Amino acid sequence: MGSKAGTSKRIVISGYYGFNNSGDEAVLKSILAALEEQAQAEGIAVEPVVLSADPALTTRLYGVQAVQRMKLGDIVRALRESDGLISGGGSLLQDATSAKSIPYYLAIVKIAQWLGKPSFIYAQGIGPVRRKLFYGMIRRAFRKCAYVSVRDQESAELLAAMGVARGRIDVVPDPVMGLPLPDGGADAEARVSVSGAESAEDDLPLPLVGVSVRYWNEDRSDLDRCAEALALLCKRSAVHLRFLPFHLPSDEEASRYVIDRIGQNGGPGLGVDGGGSRISICPPLQDPQAMLGEVSRCDLLIGMRLHSLIYAASQSVPLLGISYDPKIDHFLHRLNSVAVGTTAYLDPQATASEAARLLAHGAEWRRSQAAGIERLKQESQLPAKQIVRYLRLNKG
Repeated sequence: MGSKAGTSKRIVISGYYGFNNSGDEAVLKSILAALEEQAQAEGIAVEPVVLSADPALTTRLYGVQAVQRMKLGDIVRALRESDGLISGGGSLLQDATSAKSIPYYLAIVKIAQWLGKPSFIYAQGIGPVRRKLFYGMIRRAFRKCAYVSVRDQESAELLAAMGVARGRIDVVPDPVMGLPLPDGGADAEARVSVSGAESAEDDLPLPLVGVSVRYWNEDRSDLDRCAEALALLCKRSAVHLRFLPFHLPSDEEASRYVIDRIGQNGGPGLGVDGGGSRISICPPLQDPQAMLGEVSRCDLLIGMRLHSLIYAASQSVPLLGISYDPKIDHFLHRLNSVAVGTTAYLDPQATASEAARLLAHGAEWRRSQAAGIERLKQESQLPAKQIVRYLRLNKG
């Protein structure tokens, strides 16, 4: 990776990589692409080393060196031999899903700092941080970072409340806003529906509605209401609901749960015409650009997963977000939008109506969002530009 210039910089990248999560893999691929582009502009080469749960898979997908993220010796060795550490992007520093995430990712940053290596925070989403004992840990680590960027204003405000100087924090878009489509557009791998009929969509040219769901409420009430909304949409007009599992295998299981409930609400079943509508599930896709290609074909995206919404925005696909976490709301705010509902409350009638409206007025949505989306794409390059410039100007 990188140019063939005489100056070469080795950078370790820490994040939630190697877990079969399309959104986080897209973050990694976006960071790698941005680093390469900026390195070429600066006339240096960047050699990434990724901390991964599945180093072999990461190397195969991206052609970079990778080491096991839980092997301390390998991590220390990689950092000692590096010119710096990138921590991010994604929602690494939060304690909503686990109390272990913040200590782990901060430990990687602190090891780099103890070894005298510059550390860079790359477009992270900070929070929620419910345990105040973490505030001091984050503040001390971030104050010693060479560069700090976060993906939304709310993250910057939370860091400022912890004691990180606001003037040191760049607010930038999520890196995935800058991820390009694969060569040739939507990947051929993503064109085959679960029913196995490659020509099905040509035979039935329906409006394509991408759906990204995940498990959240233990009683599945959120998915039940989502299924009711989708069934109502199918009854209003014929559509093709295309379920897009971002995190395997759990999202595929959640998708099948919703599909079963759609049938119970009088909608079509999987791969079965029902009132002219159709349902399919996207096959497993490891390459995030293949999933990006799948999203680009949609006329509307209804999503719970943050990166399903970011994929849609980057491809100018009208979108409806269902919020389970503040990060969803933070991203939608950047589009001057709000969630259609939350996992706590979703009105199926209102959701179906808004989906039908966006399908009917997609061109108007794209026109209104065009300038803002282009600005986000351009700004997504800023962290890579700052980091590469730092590496070029500072000798390790």
